[in-house]
This record gives sequence, structure tokens and C-alpha cells, in this order.
Amino acid sequence: MRRLTAETRLHPAELILPMFVREGASEPQPIASMPGVVQHSLDSLKRAATEAAEAGVGGVMLFGVPETRDAVGSAATDPEGILNVATRALADEVGDALVVQTDLCLDEFTDHGHCGVLDARGHVDNDATLVRYQEMALAQARAGSQLLGLSGMMDGQVAAVRDTLDANGFTDIVILAYAAKYASGFYGPFREAVDSQLSGDRRAYQQDPANRREGLREARLDLDEGADILMVKPALSYLDVLSDVAQLSDVPVWAYQVSGEYAMVEAAAANGWIDRDRIIEETLVAARRAGADAVMTYWATEVAGWLR
Repeated sequence: MRRLTAETRLHPAELILPMFVREGASEPQPIASMPGVVQHSLDSLKRAATEAAEAGVGGVMLFGVPETRDAVGSAATDPEGILNVATRALADEVGDALVVQTDLCLDEFTDHGHCGVLDARGHVDNDATLVRYQEMALAQARAGSQLLGLSGMMDGQVAAVRDTLDANGFTDIVILAYAAKYASGFYGPFREAVDSQLSGDRRAYQQDPANRREGLREARLDLDEGADILMVKPALSYLDVLSDVAQLSDVPVWAYQVSGEYAMVEAAAANGWIDRDRIIEETLVAARRAGADAVMTYWATEVAGWLR
């Protein structure tokens, strides 16, 4: 009877798996704060993506961990940079079975860890950063990315990237706009996952956790600029914002179940304090119930296996 009358359901195609690939790695490198998640080598990345495709997962989102960083994140636009190499590999391996997606942000590639280029005062230069994002967009599109995840929270990033893609013939590339991305403490384990060089925080360009209406304002701006999908991040602690954006939007809305959410559940389960599988499913259902059309989650392949 519960199954028959359930208002919200999960499906493998509604799950997206974030994946980290480390330049120079010969085997997967465990991430201490995210048990079960690794920095992949190219070989293990392809195996994990194939497993995700076979489970019916809807897509994979790639994050690169380069060996060398500089002030402008040069490795992000190098055709032989790790993210672009990995994108080509997965486009060939699984590009016809799921959506190969790439994170379009500079933070993994800069020696200061910020999401953009810094000016002489050490502040993020929004307009100079947009030029780098345009260059990244072309590099990732040429590598075979089917969806670009604009996660940097720069003003005007969607319009800048859309204009560049269209002008260069990449009219079919999907833009996922991180519209409501909050300056959250839940990102901590992710910093380890990408070996972030950040000192300080990103409150100058990510949103204040106290502000609900601001999330709607940012979503409207991205819709006006031509976003194909909107993202709310994090998921569990921003379900009100997720619901607001879902009611506003006429394009799909996704939620990112971030590293801190994953780490808390795994840590509590390891101590025997919670029923791990039940909590995982409940948090995913909560995001879907609040209005997410799909959820980015580190449990994507595992949960897809349960659902099948």
C-alpha cells in the first residue's frame, strides 16, 4: 500500500555521480574524509563510469585534480590537462550511455584556490574570470563534455559561456547553472577531494546561508541568461530554497548532495548510530520531494543498484 500510494519516487536516471580524477595517479587514491570515495586514475575512472552506466545512472560530473597550479588555472584550458583528457576518455567510453558532464570552475586549478582570477588587491576579478570561463567552456566542449556545470558563481557567467558556445558552433551543449550556491560549511571534505589550495573563504561570491529570497533572485538571473538547468547547493540544509526555485523555474532543477552531507552519514553509520541505507534513501527522497528533478550524489551508483 505504501508503494502504491507513494508521492515521490527515485529512479537511477535521476542520479548524477560526481567523480574526481587525479593527474599522474596510477591507482585510486582514497579520500580520508569521504570513506568510499576516491581520486581516480584514468583507468579506474573509466571502470567506475562504466559501472555507473550499467547501473542506469543518469550522468557523471567530472572534477580534475592537476599536478601543477598557477594564478590563472592554466591547466583548466590545456587540451592535455587532466580534466580535458578525462573528459575525452569518458566521452569515448560511456558517452552514449550517460551524460558526461564537467565542472566549469577554476578553483581546482588555481594556486590560491579561488574560483576566479585575482586582481592586484587579491580580490576575485569577476570580468577577467568570465574570459577564463569562456576559454574553459570551449576546451571542455571540444573534449566531448555534453553538459557544463558552471559552479563559480560569477555574475554573468551563464550569458558569457552561452555566447561563446553558440559563436563556436556548440549550440547543443547544455549549461547547468549553479544558481543558488551558498557559502556553506558542508563543503569541507570536498576541499580535500580536490586538494584545494584555498586560504580564507568564498563569501564574496557565494551566497549568505541566511538569505532565502536571494536564491530566487540568482535563479531568475540565470534563467534570463539562458540556463538550461538550475542547481541548488547544498541540498539537505537548503530544501526551502530548492522548493522555491523549483516552483519558479520552467527548466529542470537539480540539487547537489555535497561532501559534508555524505561524510556525516557515513561517519554516523560507521559508529552504529543510524541505519545507513535508510538515511541515504530518505535524504534523496527529501531532495526529490522538495522539487529536485535530479540529485548529484556520491551514492549514485550504489543507490541505482538498489533501485534496479
